Amino acid sequence: MHHKILFILLIFSSLNLTAQITGKVTDTENKVLPYVNIYTENGKFGTTSNENGIYELKIDSPGDYNLVFQFLGYQTQKKIISIEEFPYQLNVSLKPETTTLDEINISSDKNLANAVIKKAIEFRKQNAKKLEAYTASFYSRGLWRIENAPEKILGQEVGDLGGGLDSTRSGIVYLSETISKISYKRPDDFNEKIIASKVSGDDNGFSLNSAQESYFSFYENTIEINSEMVSPIAEYAFNYYNYKLVGTFYDENGNLINKIKVSPKREKDRVFSGYIYIVEDLWQIFGVELQTTGEAVQVPPIETLDFKQNYRFSQENGFYIQISQTVDFKFEMFGISGDGRFTAIYSNYNFKPDFNKNSFSNEIMSFAEAANKKDSTYWQKLRPVPLTDEEINDYVKKDSIQSLRNSKPYKDSIDSVRNKFNLGAPVFGYSWQDSFKERYLNISSPLMGTHFNTVQGWNTSSTISYRQNDVKNENPGKFWRLFASFNYGFSDERFRIKGGFQKQFNNYNRPVLKISGGIETAQINDRTPISERLNDITSIFFERNYLKLYERSFAKIAYQQEVINGIYFFGDIGYEKRKPLFNKTGQVIIDNDGVEYTSNNPLQPENFGTSAFREHDLFKLKLSTRIRFGQKYMSYPSGKFNVSNEKYPTLYLGYEKAFGASLATYNFDYFNASVTQQLNLGNKGELAYNLKAGAFLNAQDMAFLDYRHFIGNQTRVYNGFTNVSRFNLLPYYSLSTNKTYAEVHAEHDFKGWVLGKIPFINRLNYNLVIGAHALYTEDSKPYSEYSVGIDNLGFGKYRLLRLDYVISNKDGQREAAFVFGLKFLGILD
Repeated sequence: MHHKILFILLIFSSLNLTAQITGKVTDTENKVLPYVNIYTENGKFGTTSNENGIYELKIDSPGDYNLVFQFLGYQTQKKIISIEEFPYQLNVSLKPETTTLDEINISSDKNLANAVIKKAIEFRKQNAKKLEAYTASFYSRGLWRIENAPEKILGQEVGDLGGGLDSTRSGIVYLSETISKISYKRPDDFNEKIIASKVSGDDNGFSLNSAQESYFSFYENTIEINSEMVSPIAEYAFNYYNYKLVGTFYDENGNLINKIKVSPKREKDRVFSGYIYIVEDLWQIFGVELQTTGEAVQVPPIETLDFKQNYRFSQENGFYIQISQTVDFKFEMFGISGDGRFTAIYSNYNFKPDFNKNSFSNEIMSFAEAANKKDSTYWQKLRPVPLTDEEINDYVKKDSIQSLRNSKPYKDSIDSVRNKFNLGAPVFGYSWQDSFKERYLNISSPLMGTHFNTVQGWNTSSTISYRQNDVKNENPGKFWRLFASFNYGFSDERFRIKGGFQKQFNNYNRPVLKISGGIETAQINDRTPISERLNDITSIFFERNYLKLYERSFAKIAYQQEVINGIYFFGDIGYEKRKPLFNKTGQVIIDNDGVEYTSNNPLQPENFGTSAFREHDLFKLKLSTRIRFGQKYMSYPSGKFNVSNEKYPTLYLGYEKAFGASLATYNFDYFNASVTQQLNLGNKGELAYNLKAGAFLNAQDMAFLDYRHFIGNQTRVYNGFTNVSRFNLLPYYSLSTNKTYAEVHAEHDFKGWVLGKIPFINRLNYNLVIGAHALYTEDSKPYSEYSVGIDNLGFGKYRLLRLDYVISNKDGQREAAFVFGLKFLGILD
């Protein structure tokens, strides 16, 4: 009964409670027209019809109004009305646009569309600059539907996703709205202040919708949608598109509009298809109806992305300005499918804003106080696009069950089911939670934690972690955690345990304190270039034991936080007792002729009785900082979320000191620095580089453990590190140094710019990648390697592979090999 009453009240409140014009927009065959733009001729009031063609135009007072109904592909219609009282009902039927080719006045090319596009390209920058600076009101709505959701993923219950799924495992899983004020100044100053935020089923939630993320300008050469998509009026657009003039028509201002069909020259390029509307003489965009695919943006689960933008002429600015945008999408993968739509409405433009030096900062988004506490009356008054029946029902349903699902009895009942121990626990681990008090216990699977190495033989590990969040939510992101890890080696018959305590104090500058200690085995190269899982495979099947270990007893305290925006501090100090380890087993599954295990000493792989260092203990201090120049950020009530700025590099500085060592020669000082950046080169792909350097002081006879070890690779399989951090063919310890060194890494991913132009090959949708890596150390000759690779390998939606051909040069000796990789992280961990 409570649910029905809420439903009736919400429908009633969504109708005629405020002064407004309401109605329905259809075509001549009585089919509803969604997202039609309706506005007064002076631009003061405006709205958009919803998915069902229903609109509500909020009007201040009775009087005479000239309304404009605009929809791409249909004739713009004007209605002069006199309103004496509200509500005022006005239904409108739009006729399809009748186009002709007689009016076009450009005849320099045989293909009339090409002439129009050439002019649009010629005036592209000039037109883009007309939006030099402005403020505007912004409304957004996001909706995701899902179908055929599984009941479990990897043994874990999916649930009904907050009440969004019905008995068929389908329904709305995300619905939210925002109302905000935005400010913009070329080239990249932007600020959004969210005034109101609403999330279905969470009255304390804040929408993820963002004006900057929703902005797609086809005046730019490329539009970033995971990949850089080429605009139909980019300066090099004729390399990517064919054009056909479908027809012309006049808008309500008497301007001739060219409707041009856009077709890709190569379907697998980063391109769109559909229609773009160009204003004659002004050569401005009147509207777009463009579609692309998941293949093009290289997000396999996405099937299609449909963009529709509507513009109107601004007398004040002498320019066609965007007033609405819809992005429809469909997705499907692993049997799960769905669709959704993001709607954006722009209004109340001011093209002469009074900006000053304080108008913009690195904060690009923030929320007004109590932005998520606006009532239904507020939303009804300001929401420019009416809710559909489906959306109304979703709000009502989820709001009505929210208090129930947040109650202790309900959460306890759900936890009692989830917390039951089942037969999948040894495989997937076991989790326990007290949702109401936000307590969580996790025990990892000993089976998944089982590995093999020649020091311990078969060994198994399990981690226990207990976490307590801040229940009062007075300090978002605040939590503390206790953790312990247990490991037993069956060949060395050694049980080791480590654990600690961690606390994060807030989600803004994220200060984190961590105290840890215990006994563990660790890689001699503390940068862990080879994962345990990959070493399992190379050892027992190929008799190549690349993992080199030592035993460490330690106690450490660490602290980190963002000091000011863009500058992060890391520091730790601890005591370590280090003990060399030796091989305890030679077990293999496949005995390879001519191949034998090496010793656990990387300096003398054939000498099984020696170690790379002597047993010792010492204290170690580490200090480092990360500086992200020009870092932008979004301020949510729940925390600060940083956004990197690709115009500037990121700088890392570090200092490490070993002191109080039981062997005095093992004390040392170490300084290091690195600069890294990823540059977006538009349709030509992405260039990334990483420059590193370091130097040791007082380190002539230091322990081999503390040398600078590089991220090498001897497995011919990618090791999980970024492509600008690793060497593909460098033996793991061959160039380790305790002196001055320098590294250079660079890689360019052409993102289809090269292979997309080659007939037949372009159908495969592969990416060409080239790379170069070099290493200089004071005590050895330079090492270098070059690579040519193919990324996005696979079939259909399963594009998880990459293959590189790498040539290295070390001491004048050249080596070449193919290196194979899986793109998703952790596959070999």
